[in-house]
Amino acid sequence: MGPTKIDRTRVADTALRLLNEVGLEGLTLRAIAKELDVKAPALYWHFKDKQALLDEMATEMLRRMAADMAVFLSDDWRDSLAAAMRGLREHLLRYRDGARVYSGTRFTDTSYAAPMEAHLRALTSAGFTTAGAARAWFTAYSYTIGYVIEEQAMGPDPAAGSEGYDLQARAGRLAEHPLAAEAGFEVFSHHDEGFEAGLAAVVAGIDHVLRGPEKPA
Repeated sequence: MGPTKIDRTRVADTALRLLNEVGLEGLTLRAIAKELDVKAPALYWHFKDKQALLDEMATEMLRRMAADMAVFLSDDWRDSLAAAMRGLREHLLRYRDGARVYSGTRFTDTSYAAPMEAHLRALTSAGFTTAGAARAWFTAYSYTIGYVIEEQAMGPDPAAGSEGYDLQARAGRLAEHPLAAEAGFEVFSHHDEGFEAGLAAVVAGIDHVLRGPEKPA
């Protein structure tokens, strides 16, 4: 049997599968090479370092979600924007530490361009300036990425054997600060409801600040 042939797509796909087993901290080029049954130096033909690999992994995640992005468009820009952010969150949650992998990376192709163009066009058609549409998209996007990073860091992680943040213990430590103690039960649990509440606030704020109440719907 000849040597195993690998390419960037296969490496990224393997890395994403392995990510769910070992998490971002355990994801090394050596571990990926072992999974692919190649020597670690073989990966450096395709990726100069781990960050380059993370860039490709994030791009592959985007490729997988790009097909869904068009279905989020509707006649109301608010519904479209909220649906796109729900879809982004859903995709990120499919991967252990998915939001950490996705954030701060540089995409390796233009897979993001077509869905982004469609959503920006929907926003400009609703009365946003180009700058306002870009800021609206990035604001909602940043909220979603940040929320999922915290959600994955603090929530249960069955793959890692973690039951999540011990909120009762936290409340005990904050007994002299009852509001801060109570806030933990709101912030660190009921993630679906919490995401929706925050998303509604973000979209309402975008409507008021970036589009303005006097503009057409």
